[in-house]
Amino acid sequence: MDNMDGLEVTDCTRCPDLVESRSRIVNGTGPADADMLFVGEGPGEQEDAEGEPFVGRSGSILDDKLREKGLARADVRITNCVRCRPPENRDPTAEELEHCRGYLEAEIELVDPDVIVTLGKVPSEHLLDRDVAVTSEAGSVERATLGGAAREVLVCVHPAATLYDRSQAGTFDAAIEKAATIAGDGASGQSQLGDF
Repeated sequence: MDNMDGLEVTDCTRCPDLVESRSRIVNGTGPADADMLFVGEGPGEQEDAEGEPFVGRSGSILDDKLREKGLARADVRITNCVRCRPPENRDPTAEELEHCRGYLEAEIELVDPDVIVTLGKVPSEHLLDRDVAVTSEAGSVERATLGGAAREVLVCVHPAATLYDRSQAGTFDAAIEKAATIAGDGASGQSQLGDF
């Protein structure tokens, strides 16, 4: 039986390969009313071991960048498109993404963030429902209906991209800066356009 208790998925057996490869279900972390929601692809080996998203090297990069912008991990919510580690860290299949979609939609609805930041190609394409050239589209904001409402979705490169390609560091920085601005404006009830 599949079970979601508020923001926590406590039991799910929809994806046989993922049930087989996971050691646990990795739920999102952070405030249930965060202004900023980061969405990654799925848990890796370290996330599966610790039961928390973005705890490996990518998580450190994200944490450092948030700190630079005056934010702490505790201020934002971080989740994934799929909550179970795919075997060999492969990309989740379309079917696996679809099986987990309801959990993600419910989480978005409950958190009701001012901005959703997609970390990398898989979450960007999954939430915007189209092909996304992440490197060239990073920092762009699009409205999408998610969790029962129109939401601001900001495309961002995956933090790990900055490890393999130093030129991505500036792209990542600019996207996080923009997300912080949108979330900051949302908190005061200002629309971002009101600032220009």
